[in-house]
Amino acid sequence: MGKTHRGFGLLETVNRGRGTCPVCKRSGIKVVYEHEMNEKKVMICKQCRAALARAKKKEAAQAS
Repeated sequence: MGKTHRGFGLLETVNRGRGTCPVCKRSGIKVVYEHEMNEKKVMICKQCRAALARAKKKEAAQAS
């Protein structure tokens, strides 16, 4: 994919993918990652997605 099409899918989303993250409460940030929270799918930011993934890995390592 060339650079001319990079991010093209965001143009079709509401507010071009920007909003308030329900996890960290930052506003004006891209919320483009889907996450299931309380049996409901919400869109979260990149930083929160990484933090949740790290916490999940750490929890799995402690359980082993």
